[in-house]
Amino acid sequence: MANFAKPENALKRADELINVGQKQDALQALHDLITSKRYRAWQKPLEKIMFKYLDLCVELKRGRYAKDGLIQYRIVCQQVNVSSLEEVIKHFLHLATEKAEQARSQADALEEALDVDDLEADRKPEDLQLSIVSGEKGKDRSDRELVTPWFKFLWETYRTVLEILRNNSKLEALYAMTAHKAFQFCKQYKRTTEFRRLCEIIRNHLANLNKYRDQRDRPDLSAPESLQLYLDTRFDQLKVATELGLWQEAFRSVEDIYGLMCMVKKTPKSSLLMVYYSKLTEIFWISSSHLYHAYAWFKLFSLQKNFNKNLSQKDLQLIASSVVLAALSIPPFDRAQSASHMELENEKERNLRMANLIGFNLEPKFEGRDMLSRSALLSELVSKGVLSCASQEVKDLFHVLEHEFHPLDLGSKIQPLLEKISKSGGKLSSAPSLPEVQLSQYVPSLEKLATLRLLQQVSKIYQTIRIESLSQLVPFFEFSVVEKISVDAVKNSFVAMKVDHMKGVVIFGNLGIESDGLKDHLAVFAESLSKVRAMLFPVPSKASKLGGIVPNLADTVEKEHKRLLARKSIIEKRKEDQERQQLEMEREEEQKRLKLQKLTEEAEQKRLAAELEERKRQRIRREIEEREHAEAQALLEDTEKRMKKGKKKTTLVDGDKMTKQEVIDRALHEQVRERQELEKKLQKLAKTMDYLERAKRLNAAPLIEAAYQRRLVEEREFYEREQQREVELSKERHESDLKEKNRLSRMLEHKEIFQAEVISRRQAEFDRIRAEKEERISQIIRARKQERDIKRKQIYYLTCEEERIAKLQEEEEARKREETERRKKAEAEHKAKLDAIEEKKRQREREMEEKMQREKDALFKGTDASASRPAEPAAIAAAPPAVAAAAAPAAAAPGGSGKYVPKWKRQAAEVSGPAAPTPTSPAAESDSWSSRRQPPAADRWGAGPRGSDRPTGSDTWGNEERRPTFGSSKPRPPPR
Repeated sequence: MANFAKPENALKRADELINVGQKQDALQALHDLITSKRYRAWQKPLEKIMFKYLDLCVELKRGRYAKDGLIQYRIVCQQVNVSSLEEVIKHFLHLATEKAEQARSQADALEEALDVDDLEADRKPEDLQLSIVSGEKGKDRSDRELVTPWFKFLWETYRTVLEILRNNSKLEALYAMTAHKAFQFCKQYKRTTEFRRLCEIIRNHLANLNKYRDQRDRPDLSAPESLQLYLDTRFDQLKVATELGLWQEAFRSVEDIYGLMCMVKKTPKSSLLMVYYSKLTEIFWISSSHLYHAYAWFKLFSLQKNFNKNLSQKDLQLIASSVVLAALSIPPFDRAQSASHMELENEKERNLRMANLIGFNLEPKFEGRDMLSRSALLSELVSKGVLSCASQEVKDLFHVLEHEFHPLDLGSKIQPLLEKISKSGGKLSSAPSLPEVQLSQYVPSLEKLATLRLLQQVSKIYQTIRIESLSQLVPFFEFSVVEKISVDAVKNSFVAMKVDHMKGVVIFGNLGIESDGLKDHLAVFAESLSKVRAMLFPVPSKASKLGGIVPNLADTVEKEHKRLLARKSIIEKRKEDQERQQLEMEREEEQKRLKLQKLTEEAEQKRLAAELEERKRQRIRREIEEREHAEAQALLEDTEKRMKKGKKKTTLVDGDKMTKQEVIDRALHEQVRERQELEKKLQKLAKTMDYLERAKRLNAAPLIEAAYQRRLVEEREFYEREQQREVELSKERHESDLKEKNRLSRMLEHKEIFQAEVISRRQAEFDRIRAEKEERISQIIRARKQERDIKRKQIYYLTCEEERIAKLQEEEEARKREETERRKKAEAEHKAKLDAIEEKKRQREREMEEKMQREKDALFKGTDASASRPAEPAAIAAAPPAVAAAAAPAAAAPGGSGKYVPKWKRQAAEVSGPAAPTPTSPAAESDSWSSRRQPPAADRWGAGPRGSDRPTGSDTWGNEERRPTFGSSKPRPPPR
């Protein structure tokens, strides 16, 4: 960090650096000077340095440097020259605003220059590609490159200035002006986010101002000028918020204004109050708070009528009409009837809060929850004469909606009035602070109110009405809209009705909703059952009752006795119920008393806590005063010591009679005076040094001139001597060189011979080396050529080999695929053949079974016929062998029944029966032969569980289709 004896030197140094293009170094040099502790006393050159410093900060966009410099400069000139700080800040704001405007104008000019018919003619190809890729327009890009950085810097400038001036009582006007410029910046460029931040910054400044009340330069809000500046700032904030459409921020601004008024306990000017209430009407209308909107209009009417002396009759009539229509637009039912206790409390608190905002401490007459209601407002409008000031169509509309009863003509009477009202409105010539009044905005709400009134009046004269008739009575809406309005009205218990779309009618009456009917459904059911029982079993007449008493006296007495006992029990029960109710009432009263006692105790505790807090605040205030008194006493003693040390003759007042601020001001004044005297001494000493230096230089001037002349003579003589000596030395060197040349001229021939030998020897050496080098290079070239040939051949061989291997692999894969397909095909054919063979086998087996069955049937038929025909043995003998073998046992059976008879039974029967035939007889021969004969091949090979199902021997061994022979040329299928 460079140290400068004077601030002017730093300024000169900065100018030199700027001239050579080193602006950052110039800014750093001035920053070091401003933040140095050596220059804490204000001087006039410091102001010029700050101007130059801020110029560099703005040009280089160094907002942080600018903030540091302004903070240091505020410390320097806060107590000495505040106007200098004001000028510097104004210069800073002007520079930042000017740069932002220049950037904006450059961007607009660039956009106009780019606004041509043929874009390709004026733009480069790379620009077109960039615009297509980035997907943004030229204006957006130019704004981002040119305008956005300067807008950011300007926004940072506003924040910096507000932060520096936030607690400076002497620059309140500059603070308000900066806030106004910041609001206009947000409004002009639609910067909603920055506007919210700006409002929060100003709100925090005011909160900190109230929190830290012991600051030295804190603004005094009780002063009228300060209060007016702060109010103007909040009203500017409110106007800009409404113009930007930030209604939530506008409502917070209204709360800020109200809090500021409560803080200082002073009523603002009527002009500001008119702006306040006009903005409130807009805010409440946007938020659909019709009740608060109407109250705000009522307050606005009162202010205009009382304080605006130039108000014309036409404008007064228009404002009064707005008030009446706003009051009529309020829904005629309370939306919080079925709300919970917590919701009611919140609604009550909200009403109190809104009443404070709307009342603004002008007419604090309302108390409790009923202070804001539609009925109270309408009655007040009538009593205050607002209705009499309204236009005639508004009066007629008020009387039709609120006082007259026309259920069938209400829509036709109101519609022309609403048409006239929708055409009324305009600017107020005698009330410029109010916005343009348009009565047409109340027409939808009035149409809804008219529909509700019509439903209410129709419900009083009709119990049922058709939907078509009701739709004709309401000319404003369709029936679907009327149905939605009626739902809201029924929900809030304004009208009792039910729409039956199946029958096409609307039913009016005290119709309880389902939840109310379900509460006592058992009691209703019991009453219905009792009525049914009474209808089924009617009570006998008095004559029959009296006739039945005499014969049945004992029963009557018994019944009467039971009735009395029941009555006694009922009386006892009623007494118990009454006592229980009394106990419940006592318990409730006790709970109320305890609750009231608890509330009283809580109030007492709050009061004690408030008193304790007040005593604590008083003690803290007293300690602060004592500490300030002690500090003032110490400062006073320190000042007296310093003044005694400096041998001052000024007399001081007793320390007990001086405050801390007075002592601080006195000490600062003394310090400034001492610093000024010291500066005067330094200036006087510098002037004396200047006089002495000038006198010394005046006396030394002739002596210096004489010494200079003597030195010139001496130098001339020395030059002439040196020149003569150089000439003589040159002549001597020339003569010696001539003698040397004559002496060496006889050796010239030998030199040339030696030179020729040396040159020839070196030429031969050079030729030899060059030939060797060329031979070596040619060998290298041949070797490299051979290597390239070999490498190419290797590459070609490898390529061919890879192609061959790839081709072989492809052929192998193709062969494998063909083999696989062929095998699959052979397997499929073999399987098909096997299936055909199996099918033929099953067919043949079925044929054999059928054949065997036919033979058995034929055999059984022949056995049955043998008993009647004697020639049966011959027939059996003539039968085939298999049939004869099967039929012989059957024929030999005793009885010839055709059943199977074992052999031992047949032999026993033959022994005990008739004589056996001789061996020579045909029958005996046949039996003996059949008993001794071997079974055929089919029986022999077919023994077993499935012997009867097997084919004959010839079919088994000679079947070519079932099993191929060993010498067959057909290939066997591969195993699976």
